[in-house]
Amino acid sequence: MNGSVPIPGSKSLSHRAMIAAALADGESLLKGVLFCGDTDYTRKALEMLGAVMAPRGEDLLVQGTGGRLKRAASGINVFMGNAGTTLRFLLSVVSLSRGEFVLDGSPRMRQRPVGILAHALNALGARVRFPGKTGFPPVLVEARGLSGGSVEIPGEESSQHLSSLLLAAPYAREDTEVRVTGQLLSRPYVDMTVKVMEAFGAGVSRQGYELFRVKSGEHYQPRTFTIEADVSAAGYFWAGAAVSGGSVTTVNVDPFATSQGDIGFLDILEEMGCRVKREPGKVTVQGGTLNGVEVDMGTMPDTVPTLAAVALFATGKTVIRNVAHIRLKESDRIGAVAAEWKRLGARVEELPDGLVVEGGLPLKGASVDPHHDHRIAMSLAVIGLRVPGLAITDKTCVNKSFPTFWDLWDALR
Repeated sequence: MNGSVPIPGSKSLSHRAMIAAALADGESLLKGVLFCGDTDYTRKALEMLGAVMAPRGEDLLVQGTGGRLKRAASGINVFMGNAGTTLRFLLSVVSLSRGEFVLDGSPRMRQRPVGILAHALNALGARVRFPGKTGFPPVLVEARGLSGGSVEIPGEESSQHLSSLLLAAPYAREDTEVRVTGQLLSRPYVDMTVKVMEAFGAGVSRQGYELFRVKSGEHYQPRTFTIEADVSAAGYFWAGAAVSGGSVTTVNVDPFATSQGDIGFLDILEEMGCRVKREPGKVTVQGGTLNGVEVDMGTMPDTVPTLAAVALFATGKTVIRNVAHIRLKESDRIGAVAAEWKRLGARVEELPDGLVVEGGLPLKGASVDPHHDHRIAMSLAVIGLRVPGLAITDKTCVNKSFPTFWDLWDALR
């Protein structure tokens, strides 16, 4: 694999910026938004709440609500597919409105827990209940605004619970204080949330990752906001260079300015034996002789399947730790990687919090199932560069985060 490739906008930043712009009082322009399955669910949900969103090529013009969200006079049902970020973030946002909302999704979504977030919202004045299995969608919100106040939230399950509370907090009636107990996972995503909030004019004071305070009334202001390229998406192309021995340049990823934790994947590729050239606005990865590594992936969990793909072609074992929570993603990513990699002849061991992948073994082509998970599918594409006969059964699942993936991928092969 050789060449240069432009990477679309960050999914994580697109979600957050859409919410801030929808709550702001006035017109915002979001430049370089990622339009994909997941962000479409967020956009449509915000439109149901009264925001006006008009795509303009790669940009999105947003007429915000000023926090005056549409009331659910006769009840509003919001279907969110398997967009976990949309569900968690909108759970707090709809709590700012008035009326009855039911948030639901696909069968897999109904297996993804939100009980911790619901408990925290109830402590801040919301009324959130579960008509079915306690702690899981569907979720019934009897919205009456958020009162604010103080709440504790455990950090071990998902950083999105904290991000959700923070995004809605400027519109609570009183100041909001959130104390995190235990180890907060995926910390760079919380930094990203704070960055977006501050860019739109809301103040967040914090003590590390243990305590966050948001003032009531410091509402979001309309802005022109540029969405940086998605580093998680860039990782598949860097991995492609790594396993093929080629050279790939991502032309719009700035390694010195990004707030995304997945930029740390470059350090891992270097440790494995790749050459990495970092320049303002672009990154080039040159493949080399690869060696296994042992790494804590807690700050970049979305890149775990990508690393597990590269690990197949490294000498020795690669040990991935501190990502137990990725079993609760679009698929059980630990189980999915182990199952599908084994179909190809790989040796993979599941750990409670990660994986052990043995590299350097002969692999064979086979039909592989991405488990309806975009990140598993794109990681299998990396393996396919070296394994003839690998056939992915559901290639369209990449539309969840990267609709143009296959076109860009095939252009470099």
